[in-house]
Amino acid sequence: MIEFEFLECEIPGFDSEFFVSAIPDLIHSENKELGDVTLLFCTDEHMLKMNKEHLNHDYYTDILTFDYCIDKIISGELLISWDTVQSNAVKYNVDKQIELKRVVFHGILHLCGYNDKTKEEIQLMRSKENECLEKYVSRET
Repeated sequence: MIEFEFLECEIPGFDSEFFVSAIPDLIHSENKELGDVTLLFCTDEHMLKMNKEHLNHDYYTDILTFDYCIDKIISGELLISWDTVQSNAVKYNVDKQIELKRVVFHGILHLCGYNDKTKEEIQLMRSKENECLEKYVSRET
């Protein structure tokens, strides 16, 4: 099941149906099963508080992924800062909704077992994110 929560933020044009369709398909393409996934959208300030509390990191980030997976059943919470997503969209000159989708795919890929600590892992993660955008976003247009 996929759930959405908005913590002190609104996302104009948010398309929940896109995520309800794309996330299970992505998970199945990784030979995994969908469990319970919650997308929690928040402000930078909430994200900073959670980043300090859970990771001892004193900086803003676009996403924190909380992994509750058991074997091949993908479950977790994706805490996403809408403020940072918007800032990154401007910084990288991309549409805000596309950047949001990239960030969500990034979190789901983490739940599926991909990491981004080494240069090689980062390259693979970016490649997988781009594959997801090509596969799921291009079919919308």
